[in-house]
Amino acid sequence: MGTVFITGANRGLGLEFVKEFTENNYEVIATCRDLKSSRDLSSLAKSSSSINLHQLDVSNTKSIRDLANQLQDKPIDILINNAGIYRSGIFNSVNKDSWIESFITNTIGPYEVIEHFLPNVLQGHEKKVISITSKMGSIDDNTSGGSYIYRSSKTALNSMMRSLTHDLKSHNIATMTLHPGWVRTDMGGPGGWIDVTESVSGMIQRIKDLSLQNTGQYIDYAGKLIKW
Repeated sequence: MGTVFITGANRGLGLEFVKEFTENNYEVIATCRDLKSSRDLSSLAKSSSSINLHQLDVSNTKSIRDLANQLQDKPIDILINNAGIYRSGIFNSVNKDSWIESFITNTIGPYEVIEHFLPNVLQGHEKKVISITSKMGSIDDNTSGGSYIYRSSKTALNSMMRSLTHDLKSHNIATMTLHPGWVRTDMGGPGGWIDVTESVSGMIQRIKDLSLQNTGQYIDYAGKLIKW
């Protein structure tokens, strides 16, 4: 049984990842910023001994470092950076503090999670690192403008993952940057085109197909390549 590490596992895509990986017979290390308020995740963990809960704030370096030290001897086969925040930002109305907050959570946090848990991934068998991004991070796909904060934080995440593809390949670690589609979640809103089950099932299939031969792809849940 492999082990998958998931950030932002308390709701939406993250919670569905926990459910489906558990059904796929993985041991799941499910993390979120506030376990006390994560009733759905806690309830799910009570129903399965293969789900292990840990508190983790990806915007806090000490929180990342402390959990990495706590789990230093635990092999991780698949690491999924799922935690993120949505701050839009329109022209002439961009809040600098929100912009910085978004870069810390959506870009720097995922990098630090990968950096601190790299020894765990090296101990694993599958050796896969995935970051959940958005098609809104694609410069090529930006045909409407706006959303300065969210777009730029995800573009930066994409660039970070692109660099990691080259730096981690020598360690036999494969990477993938995944767009979940427009999903009906708290973040995506009620107008999304697909539900969480369709999105996560598709993303898990893409993760299963990931190898060193196709490492570094920027694709959506259905396997469609996205231009950077």
